[in-house]
Amino acid sequence: MRPTLLFCIICTMPLGLTLVEPTQATAGSGPSDAPQIATPDDPSLPVYTPPRKFSPRARVGGEMRGTGGSDPEIQALVPDHVGLTINQTPVLNWFLSKPTAYTVRFTLVDNRSIKPVYEAPIPSPKKAGIQTISLKEIGLTLEPDVQYRWYVSVIRNPDSPSQDIVAGGVIERCEFNACLVEAGPHLACSTQSVQDNARQGFWYDAMACLCALIDARPTDAPLRRMRAALLKQVGLHGVAEWDLRSLTTPLR
Repeated sequence: MRPTLLFCIICTMPLGLTLVEPTQATAGSGPSDAPQIATPDDPSLPVYTPPRKFSPRARVGGEMRGTGGSDPEIQALVPDHVGLTINQTPVLNWFLSKPTAYTVRFTLVDNRSIKPVYEAPIPSPKKAGIQTISLKEIGLTLEPDVQYRWYVSVIRNPDSPSQDIVAGGVIERCEFNACLVEAGPHLACSTQSVQDNARQGFWYDAMACLCALIDARPTDAPLRRMRAALLKQVGLHGVAEWDLRSLTTPLR
């Protein structure tokens, strides 16, 4: 039997990258131990404000090194701490550097358990770029105030999990009534809701909406710049540069 993804990641996890315990994270302004985010000078670009309580080193997968090799590179479009959402069935976004014939698998793990909540192959993307996983389409619902680790894995060798190419992050759903009191998230999808949700700390909702807007208008340069700005603020410079290059050579 092939070892589970979570077991393999724990065995190969670099020192300092550990499973985080629930933090009852909340979004909004106020005193914070959160990391300092480099904000853009252009006021039209969104500014992401991390949660007041956060767990560092939550992202799996390093910065892109280039796409000249035979294997694809993947990145989860997440900050390197627990990201928040208001949605019970949020959308997760990830980046693929090139199309691949390898099997691609999605895994969701409740941090209260080692056994995955969900683990199954997903359709391999037919082209490079930013990809979407809809928990609603899969039939998964997040409980409030529970941290979930999620992973996308490119399976290079089914008999050797250590060869998997893995990226992922951590997501926590803020209980709806508490979020309304704490921060006032925006449920509708618009450029204004992207700005507001990013500022209030709801990373997943801001990024999912922005990706949906770009899917509908792939040549919209201001939208691409907004996404690149958010990605740079959380250290995903390689994907941000891909987005900016797409302004002249559309890839998605």
